[in-house]
Amino acid sequence: MANIRNIDLNLLRAFDTLMDERNVSRAAERLSVTQPAVSGMLTRLRNSLNDPLFTRSQHGINPTLRALELADPVKKILSEIESILAPTTFDPKGSTMAFSIAATDYALKAVVTPLIYALQEEAPDIQISIQPINDVQLFALMERGQLDLAITTPDAAHKELRAKTLFEESYICIMADGHPMAGKKLTVGNFCSMKHGIVSFSGNAFHGVTDTVLDSLGRHRHVSISVPNFLSLIEVLKNCELCAVVPRKLIIGIDGLATAELPFDIPGFSKIMAWHERTHYSPAHIWIREKVYQLCSEES
Repeated sequence: MANIRNIDLNLLRAFDTLMDERNVSRAAERLSVTQPAVSGMLTRLRNSLNDPLFTRSQHGINPTLRALELADPVKKILSEIESILAPTTFDPKGSTMAFSIAATDYALKAVVTPLIYALQEEAPDIQISIQPINDVQLFALMERGQLDLAITTPDAAHKELRAKTLFEESYICIMADGHPMAGKKLTVGNFCSMKHGIVSFSGNAFHGVTDTVLDSLGRHRHVSISVPNFLSLIEVLKNCELCAVVPRKLIIGIDGLATAELPFDIPGFSKIMAWHERTHYSPAHIWIREKVYQLCSEES
């Protein structure tokens, strides 16, 4: 039986990091210690638990069955200890915390940019890092502490994440101010007669939610270009005779564009913020989440 006196918090933290990284070098980097120090902590754990815990492989280390059994309980214990030791209040003016947010280019424009502006006044020393959304790795990144908040959609959020709806979004047609259809009412006919740009995250698709609706109406439009994000599409539209269907919040504050209501209904979508249980009770994270929600409510 393991002796609790031989296991301290640093050993549990080392074990948790090794489980996340499956690599001694990367674990040492995350823990800000040397590789020999990590190896020493692992040796102490092995002696205490009477199990090798990890075995070497071609690409790093693999956990034993015992290590896999311990992984979730250890992570939960560390999370609870962090909650106990966290400050009970949060002073945004004096905080120097680093906060990571995952967002698409749309969410960066509609949600994160207003947050950054607000923090310049209310929490000037907080550091914000933005990273692209990766639906597959989202939960794992949050679980490992490499991501604090994600601005995403309900269907993309892992079922074990906490979440709160920020707003409901709808679509609108946009074009350059000098487009021949600028200022005119759209019909299904003239909408389909125009050349269109579309956003495809894969970079090679010419069919989207708008085309699905048109298919149901027995109509078709001509999509001339497909780009990987909304912001690049908008720049293209400003200088050519293309139009595009985009989320409304995306174009707030952008000059050089004309808008037109669509002559048919396209299903909108919900935008949410999602976070991991480990940060749910943190006063700092609560403050950030409340600020995001407040800013989105003001613009809705």
